[in-house]
Amino acid sequence: MKIVLQRAKGASCSVAGEIVGGFDSFGLVALVGITHDDTLTIAERMATKTWELRIFDDERSAAELELPILVVSQFTLYANTRKGRRPSWNAAAPTLIAEPLVDAYTAALRARGANVTTGRFGAHMQVSLINDGPVTIVLDSADW
Repeated sequence: MKIVLQRAKGASCSVAGEIVGGFDSFGLVALVGITHDDTLTIAERMATKTWELRIFDDERSAAELELPILVVSQFTLYANTRKGRRPSWNAAAPTLIAEPLVDAYTAALRARGANVTTGRFGAHMQVSLINDGPVTIVLDSADW
């Protein structure tokens, strides 16, 4: 599982012109990619890491500050660009594997107390945010 976390001062996710998720304060945007061997345990560990990572002022976490999180599925995090000019998506898990794990990650964040909104899995989305800092962190379960 790969997650790109962006510390934001406002964010939104739209599908067909309709805002489906976001926040108007400080918070986190989590772009979530799933690969074939990801599990529920990995989703839960990534949720804990996301919620407790100390990346806000005074080394505080989203949990400590009770900040919202926008979760957006992002299969393109598993693009392989080693050969040619066309990315390969072979490392990205198919919908039947990926969607339940993105949902599990979201549910695990909510279980820890996070106010979470989401994009729409598989939809063409427009994500807008004001990156604060800028602070962008990549979490990769393969590094564990």
